[in-house]
Amino acid sequence: MDIKVQTEVFSLDELTRDLHAEDNSVGAVATFVGYVRNINQEKNVSSLFLEHYPGMTERSLQLIVDLANERWLLQRVKIVHRVGFLGAGEPIVFVGVASEHRHTAFDACAFLMDFLKTRAPFWKREETKSGNHWVNSRESDRLAASRWAINTK
Repeated sequence: MDIKVQTEVFSLDELTRDLHAEDNSVGAVATFVGYVRNINQEKNVSSLFLEHYPGMTERSLQLIVDLANERWLLQRVKIVHRVGFLGAGEPIVFVGVASEHRHTAFDACAFLMDFLKTRAPFWKREETKSGNHWVNSRESDRLAASRWAINTK
């Protein structure tokens, strides 16, 4: 299990290749990549600033991975989340899962992303033409996490 919080851009090819790692027991790899959109809630977004608490963020992500490992037999998990200033179109987050079967990989990847959005301590500030503002948590993210029948508060 590999968790990183970093400012640098990550390599999708390298991360995906590492999930398989030439391990012939891996039957499926599922990944998610999130990008900075240039629009959010009807506002033009030029960039995003992401803040976190070093140490606490990684521990929170590890707890989310631990929850996933309690539900599914996962061979590898990789989470990379960027912080700092990110321009529109830049990748923010990579979540990848390797398992023996596709449904396990798909479900675990969705679970990890849903819980990352609701439990990981990241704060986002959008930079727009009309000014900067902090992004509030979304009810849609909380509802997505609630489908896993685990208390999301």
